[in-house]
Amino acid sequence: MTEDGRPVERDTDPNDAARLDDPVETQTGPGAASAAPVAEAEVPRRGWAPPRGGRGATLGFIALAVIGVLLILYAWRLPPFTSAIEATENAYVRGQTTIIAPQVNGYVAQVLVQDFDTVRAGQVIARIDDRIYRQRVEQAIAARAGQIATLANAAQSQRSSEATLGGQGAAVLNARAQLQRAQADMGRVDDLVKEGSVSLRERDQTLAALRQAEAAVLQAQAQRSVAAEQVRTVQVGRGGLKAAVSGGDAAVRLAQIDLANTVIRAPQDGRLGEVGVRLGQYVTAGTQLTTLVPPKVWVSANFKEAQTALIRPGQRATVRIDALGGAELRGTVERLSPAAGSEFSVIRPDNATGNFVKVAQRITVRIALDPRDPMHQRLSPGMSVEARVDTASRR
Repeated sequence: MTEDGRPVERDTDPNDAARLDDPVETQTGPGAASAAPVAEAEVPRRGWAPPRGGRGATLGFIALAVIGVLLILYAWRLPPFTSAIEATENAYVRGQTTIIAPQVNGYVAQVLVQDFDTVRAGQVIARIDDRIYRQRVEQAIAARAGQIATLANAAQSQRSSEATLGGQGAAVLNARAQLQRAQADMGRVDDLVKEGSVSLRERDQTLAALRQAEAAVLQAQAQRSVAAEQVRTVQVGRGGLKAAVSGGDAAVRLAQIDLANTVIRAPQDGRLGEVGVRLGQYVTAGTQLTTLVPPKVWVSANFKEAQTALIRPGQRATVRIDALGGAELRGTVERLSPAAGSEFSVIRPDNATGNFVKVAQRITVRIALDPRDPMHQRLSPGMSVEARVDTASRR
């Protein structure tokens, strides 16, 4: 304290304050009790401050920030992480799965396969009771035989009509000969009448005979025309009968086709799915009996439209199959879809409204796989895959 009562300002050292707060370095002895309060009153109190970090902590923080920025650039495929590889997880194994269904109705008489069997093209899968269809074939054959007999009868009628036409032609010639004789008789009678050797009565009789001969010629010609029309009628009718015979042949073949369709066969090689048909079940045309999965498969990868800018047919591709423990298979880009997937939907989106949100469309890329790969035999349609296409590769 100064003489006027003001406190004396002293320079304090932080190390001295630390020593004053340290219980180990406190003074001992008779004057210790009085020295401690004086020291506490003279040292000013300071607020809490975070500990100052060293150079290592600063470098670590900077490194974490740089790593975060790099991760963001990598996730968004921005430089310097741009790559010629285009990848998608929206990809699946596809195949020409065929539904096996009958073309005729009936009760199932035999089921010759089981679930997941491997079948060959033409192998019998099931049989439908064919007794009704056999009878239809016989009925069609009998109807065709009747039509053939009718056609043969028409041929006989045509020959008869042609013979009648020939007879009518002869009748016309006979009538003309009679007419010529009547005309000659009439000429002689006219000469005799002029000489007075023949009476008028005989002349009238000769003239009547002439007129009768002329009428006979006209009648014979008319009958010949009728006979000619009859021949043409038979010919026209025979054409219709030939068409009926052809229809009978078609009916027989149709009945035979229905009979053959009672045997349901595999259309191609492949493996069957679950066989849903049972013995004695009544099935109709189109009833799903089972499915057939052929061995040929491929990958349909749905890339975002921005990813397909550099994808071309012939480029190399790799696919990773989830169902095979992540096994990788190599393939080649075969073709690209002609339109986005939304264009093939039943109800297409209509964006001609005031509210519009741009949504990235998907373009399907078909990838052909190498059939020589051992893993190719284990692929099944519907498996999920991860597809990658190297856009820098060439055909």
